[in-house]
Amino acid sequence: MADLTQFDPNSVSLVSNNVFGLPFSEEDAALVLVPVPWEVTVSYTHGTARGPEQIFRASLQVDLYDADVKDGWKSGFYMREQDKHMLLRSDYLRKEAELYLKFLTEGGNISENVFLKKTLVDVNTGTKLMNEWVYGQTIELLNKGKLVGLVGGDHSTPLGFFKAIGEKKGNFGILQIDAHCDLRNGYEGFQYSHASIMYNALNEVPQLTKLVQVGVRDYCEEELDYVKSSNGKVKTFFDKDIKARQYEGETWKAICDDIISGLPEQVYISFDIDGLDPKLCPRTGTPVAGGFEAEQMFYLFKKVIDSGRKLIGFDLMEVSTSHDEWDANVGARVLFKLCNLLVYSNK
Repeated sequence: MADLTQFDPNSVSLVSNNVFGLPFSEEDAALVLVPVPWEVTVSYTHGTARGPEQIFRASLQVDLYDADVKDGWKSGFYMREQDKHMLLRSDYLRKEAELYLKFLTEGGNISENVFLKKTLVDVNTGTKLMNEWVYGQTIELLNKGKLVGLVGGDHSTPLGFFKAIGEKKGNFGILQIDAHCDLRNGYEGFQYSHASIMYNALNEVPQLTKLVQVGVRDYCEEELDYVKSSNGKVKTFFDKDIKARQYEGETWKAICDDIISGLPEQVYISFDIDGLDPKLCPRTGTPVAGGFEAEQMFYLFKKVIDSGRKLIGFDLMEVSTSHDEWDANVGARVLFKLCNLLVYSNK
């Protein structure tokens, strides 16, 4: 265990310490965060590959008192160093993908372009290797008895973690906070697109028994058909419907109870930051008007645990810092809450 006798949680965070200014090593920490600096398939704006690094920096400004989970940080949180080779690979493939997408949106026929056909192969191969890397990182930590959180990067990145946690923990459900369904099959030709993460998870992770989506407000007819034909395996709480229920007098507690009722015993939270009101995350990859306050999500997550369900892991995705540090500031506070709730649920 880490020696905390010389650590003052009320004082300034030291840059020589780890995430949130905490003095833990990976060995000492109960919860290890894995950064995934990857954004090859983003469809709109970029910057999420730098999200983990900027969240880490902003985390040094987060006070350590959490009224929901007092002294949760004492369990130990630690973020691994980001893989610089992965970041460089992401940057390289992103530039290739941008040329491909520009050609596609201008009506070009990819089958007639030898260079861009190779680009498509390169991107799909690269994202597959990224998935395998994430699986390797997370299964190693789970086998050591660590709690694990993933910090992205775009929303394509947690598939390997889903596979690892399914193998290690058995059947589970995902509570997805998101402006998008992410149920497209190979969006834009990219098999492991950020817009396909939940489609791929449902098809490749046999232990995933339920997907409950909250806040969706930007989706296509194909995705809606998928939800309707899932025989209840996918339950989507659309932002429009949630707001209508609130406008007509229903409480957030009642809506949360409805959301939670569809979740199994073991719950994984997949938090795309664009599920929040975009005033909180204006630089995210694909911002959409609508969404939630952060406190609404924190209330929902706490109610999940209070219901007797167990939180087994989480990811925080699509935090972009392409212009300023505001998004990272919000992202760091969301991350701190997720860390606290994960250790609280596993005491």
